[in-house]
Formats: sequence, C-alpha cells, structure tokens
Amino acid sequence: MRRGAVSKSRFKALALEYMRQVERTGKELVITDRGTPVVKIVRYERDPAALLKPLRGTVRRYSEPTRPVAEKDWEALQ
Repeated sequence: MRRGAVSKSRFKALALEYMRQVERTGKELVITDRGTPVVKIVRYERDPAALLKPLRGTVRRYSEPTRPVAEKDWEALQ
C-alpha cells in the first residue's frame, strides 16, 4: 500500500488515531477500498485563501458575456 493511504477496514479500527495524525502533521490521508482510492482526509484550513486554492485556474473568462447563446448550448444549460 502506498504511503499516505490506508484501507477502509484499517481506518475503521483506528479512525481517531489517523485523524489526529492528519491534524498534527497536515499530511493528507487517502482511504482505499480494495486498493482503489475513495476518500481523502485533509486538515481543515482556517485561512479563507486556502479554501479557494483548488479553484485557481478553473474559472473561464467570457469576452462577450451578453452575446446570445446558441440553441444547442441553451438546451445543455436546461
């Protein structure tokens, strides 16, 4: 099993210990189900800027936001 990952059954038995470890070290922990990652546990960040960090680079820029929408695009928005 890779570093920073633990099976669901092992996590269930030692959940509080793993949560304390994540809180103390700040390193994420991935919970796996039969070797497949299913859940990621990360330390809570109080910094508001840190909340937006995963969104950086994902915002699309529209040069003409008032331009009419094509019919096929309009249907996709419904």
